[in-house]
Amino acid sequence: MTSFYDWQPVADIYDPIAVGSIDATDTEPHDHAIIRALNSVYKPNKGVEGDPERTIFVGRLNHTTDEAKLKELFDGHGRVEKCRLVRDIVTGSSKGYAFIEYAHRSDARAAIHNMNHKILDDRRIIVMFECERVMSGWVPRRLGGGFGGRKESGQLRFGGVERPFRRPIIVP
Repeated sequence: MTSFYDWQPVADIYDPIAVGSIDATDTEPHDHAIIRALNSVYKPNKGVEGDPERTIFVGRLNHTTDEAKLKELFDGHGRVEKCRLVRDIVTGSSKGYAFIEYAHRSDARAAIHNMNHKILDDRRIIVMFECERVMSGWVPRRLGGGFGGRKESGQLRFGGVERPFRRPIIVP
């Protein structure tokens, strides 16, 4: 359990129960998505190259958005070294998210700060650092994990850029 003095607004190690908690103090899962994340077996893609410290995740993309448009838009915050729009292996259509690697970590931070919640092709995008290769125990949203989520969908998650953990209330 996290003590009051060890508390921080964003997790270092990914724990689905803590991430699903409003203040990171829950000990029992409270919905099926958290149970699914706890039971999932996720193997990160070992073929991914590049520096995870300079890589950002761009989600909730319109399925018509392409790599050229992403690169053009995100190049305004620094030199983009790689832009990978994730596509379905069978159909080749966009899955609605991408990874962009910058030449410098400061450029990645600037892109996150300036582009998060911007409208791109009629969709409000989310932009944050890549978690898969830097956060121990990471489980993506499709397996019930991840940060973010929407209150309307019942899949609200905490502990990320959009909704930092709240400091626990200490009751004497």
